[in-house]
Amino acid sequence: MSDIIEGISPTRMELLKLNRRVKLAEKGHKLLKEKRDALISEFLGVVEEVKGARKEVEGMLKDAHDNLLMSQSMLGVEPVRQISFTTSQEIPMDFDTRNIMGVKVPVIEVGDLRRNVISRGYGLVDTSATVDRCAGSFEDALEMIIKLAEIEETVKRLATEVEKTKRRVNALEYIIVPRLGATSKYISMRLEEMERENFSRLKKIKAALNQKAVAEV
Repeated sequence: MSDIIEGISPTRMELLKLNRRVKLAEKGHKLLKEKRDALISEFLGVVEEVKGARKEVEGMLKDAHDNLLMSQSMLGVEPVRQISFTTSQEIPMDFDTRNIMGVKVPVIEVGDLRRNVISRGYGLVDTSATVDRCAGSFEDALEMIIKLAEIEETVKRLATEVEKTKRRVNALEYIIVPRLGATSKYISMRLEEMERENFSRLKKIKAALNQKAVAEV
């Protein structure tokens, strides 16, 4: 039997309060289970997005690395390194949030990272088309990496909320509702016991009064 709640008087008023609390707890449990199931569904969907995005990033980084090796083989490692220092290092981004089942998840807005040769900042004379392809492939990969970071943070926050909701569901299901129910049952039994005691006491008083009445006659 579940532990009863301490400090509650066995009265009809308390019994009514407890019964209302049981109904509220059961309703809350039902709603939280629905929220948990919906969160898990959302979580699994985003996990699939992460898997796809990671695979895409890996492929794009491989292409970018291959283009880098090609550029280095044609121009040399140090010249390519020096060219990379001439390009702009800033990545303009805006951060916002959106709501998924009450969970705020990040939204990262980034402009088109694809730049033309002039905006990259290096000269045309000492470079080649391989450098352009290399820069373009890394720009594409970087854009996808930022998207992956957004999705992975979404997964992390959803996972945290799923775990929190599961704990609340379990607390209601295995602790709070059983304790409320056990306490309600205990008070009902005590009230019935008190009614039997009062009935027995009244019978004894009535019998005593009857005996007194007979004796007086």
